[in-house]
Amino acid sequence: MAKSTNPFRRFDSSPEAIRLVVMMYVRCPLSLRNVENRLFECGIDIGHETVRAWARV
Repeated sequence: MAKSTNPFRRFDSSPEAIRLVVMMYVRCPLSLRNVENRLFECGIDIGHETVRAWARV
C-alpha cells in the first residue's frame, strides 16, 4: 500500500490557508502568536501550536 505524499493529509484546513499561514510566519518577522492573532482578525480561528506544526511540515 502506497503512502500518501500530500503534506496536508493530517490537517482539516484547506491547503491554501495552510500555505498562507506558513508564508506569514516564515517570510514576515511575526511570532507564532502574531500570526494566530492576525488570522483570528480574518475569521480563521487556529492556535499558535497549529502554526508551528504547519511550519514544520
